Amino acid sequence: MPKVSDLVKRVLLGRALRSTQLHEQLLPKRIALPIFASDPLSSVAYAPQELLMMLAIAGVSFYSFGPWIAVAIVLLMAVVVASYRQNVHAYPSGGGDYEVATVNLGPNAGLTVASALLVDYVLTVAVSVSSGVENIGSAIPWIGHNRVGIALAIIVLLTVINLRGVRESGTFFAIPTYAFVVGVLCMIVVGLFRLGVLGDELTAPTADLEIRAEQTDLAGFAVLFLLLRAFSSGCAALTGVEAISNGVPAFRKPKSRNAATTLLMMGVIAVTMFCGVIALALQSHVRVAEVPAEQLVRDGRPVGDGYVQEPILTQVASAVFGDGSLPFLYIAGVTALILFLAANTAYNGFPVLGSILARDGYLPRQLHTRGDRLAFSNGIIILATAAGLLVYAFQAEVTRLIQLYIVGVFVSFTLSQIGMVRHWNRRLATETDPAARRHMRRSRAINAVGGSTTGFVLVVVLITKFTHGAYIVCLAMPLLFLLMKSIRRHYDRVAEELVPSGEDVVLPARNHAIVLVSKLHKPTLRALAYARATRPSTLEAVTVGVDAAESARLREEWEALDLPVQLKTLDSPYREITRPVLEYVKSVRRKSPRDVVTVFLPEYVVGHWWENLLHNQSALRLKTRLLFLPGVMVTSVPWQLASSDRLKGRPEPEGPGAVRRPLRETPRGLPGQDGGREGAPAGGGIVSDRD
Repeated sequence: MPKVSDLVKRVLLGRALRSTQLHEQLLPKRIALPIFASDPLSSVAYAPQELLMMLAIAGVSFYSFGPWIAVAIVLLMAVVVASYRQNVHAYPSGGGDYEVATVNLGPNAGLTVASALLVDYVLTVAVSVSSGVENIGSAIPWIGHNRVGIALAIIVLLTVINLRGVRESGTFFAIPTYAFVVGVLCMIVVGLFRLGVLGDELTAPTADLEIRAEQTDLAGFAVLFLLLRAFSSGCAALTGVEAISNGVPAFRKPKSRNAATTLLMMGVIAVTMFCGVIALALQSHVRVAEVPAEQLVRDGRPVGDGYVQEPILTQVASAVFGDGSLPFLYIAGVTALILFLAANTAYNGFPVLGSILARDGYLPRQLHTRGDRLAFSNGIIILATAAGLLVYAFQAEVTRLIQLYIVGVFVSFTLSQIGMVRHWNRRLATETDPAARRHMRRSRAINAVGGSTTGFVLVVVLITKFTHGAYIVCLAMPLLFLLMKSIRRHYDRVAEELVPSGEDVVLPARNHAIVLVSKLHKPTLRALAYARATRPSTLEAVTVGVDAAESARLREEWEALDLPVQLKTLDSPYREITRPVLEYVKSVRRKSPRDVVTVFLPEYVVGHWWENLLHNQSALRLKTRLLFLPGVMVTSVPWQLASSDRLKGRPEPEGPGAVRRPLRETPRGLPGQDGGREGAPAGGGIVSDRD
């Protein structure tokens, strides 16, 4: 019968896929768009709100700067999209910003980009899920009061869905993503139609509120700093743009062209929705504030702590369609859903980048392994764990988490575009075809503008957000950088040690075999027989005497069977088992440094987890210690108990590999009988049972 854990795994994740089925997981553009672009598309739910909240610090009059800041963000988006279209054509292998920076700027620049992206992917999950819970919590108070637990549950759900495979998760996410895009675009069209054609006046639920400015004496540099801070907050709309360049291998052929087309589609849709929401929010007099309980005022008094600030999208939907209407409920529902699913961009980017870093030796090798469903399961689980810890630490508060956001994105943007400029310079140095050179010059100009622009924005983001929480990211990135460097040094050191040399093929002078004995029973006899079959130079049985009477009884039983192997007893006045064995093995090694020592360990194999609680793990502990001794080989001789066979539905073992039956040998062989008392305390000291 299959194990319960296997059944649960199959139910949650589905049947395992063969490696040859990997091509079936490749994505068409219509599925790739919701998978890789759900983050930038969903940012319309919070990026305009973050922009207006920063402007509200100086009062509602500063809302007039909103359209100009939105235009600046749109231009930045256009530059970034155009730049990344060059990336996907030049580097279609899926390394994205990491590969571009590594190849053109060196390994340190590549690791800087990688550390920035890994941190930002974790923040993407934390911010998206927390924002979705906040949107639902504004309508359902119970969810708002339990937002941390709900957010963690959503992360677990997203993790399970992504563990089922890229294509299956993409199909699951496609419908909600398209539903959100259609809903928001329809809302923008209806809103603009009512304003421009019908001449209606749109009124948001917060239009009657006033904004109490936190700073009323702004002038000169202070005004500029506030506008730059609003701009940096609105740049959250650009998060996730790089995910497509990291996921080129997941596209169907032609991969680069399909990825570039998807990137363009994402940019057009995201810009349209962002501008439309900003325009309708300003026309309907939406009021949002960073600290609504103090900054928002009704009838001359602050609204107080009991006030729940509605997200900007639901306020605009209320102004366009009417509060409580069916279209309003539709917008509210799909907005919350898309914010949860926006984390899927990170679930596709983080594991792929982790796999590439693991391949290059900067992260543990396990991240390069695909799971049953051909997804990078270990990377998915690590991402979910890190995001869950962030959600718990910051109590799922979007305002606190958003301050950590986008720093990593613009680090990767900037270094990637600088790397692309060097890429085109290198290509131009060898290219002679005039048409190709014109194309390369145009691409270099696009990347140069992109690198300059994103570099400037990075400086702005660092200056305006550093004291508000971005310093945490600025600390986390160097720590992750140093961790990856140390992992690479470890792998390099191990590889250097494992390089074969002439001495490695020299046979050892002799092989001293030692069989560890706890009592005279079937596993011991099996281990003795196997040790003899290896034909060592010398063979002895060793037991540790922790109880004189039990040790004497064991020796009597040993001599009564006339076994052809000498039994040596190691005294242990302090009832230790591991130390005397280690000291004895070391003494054998000291006498003959060119020889090897092989230690044979008889071990039980039980069939139920609870049976492990009934047997100690001294053999496992002893084996672990022996592995650190040079020149010592450790051989486990398992004895499967009946429970392990019954659990797996196996018939009675037969043939030369059978271990359930006692071994018989001739003329001086080992009798097939059970010597000793099974289950009695191990008087000999070495208890050789483990799972």
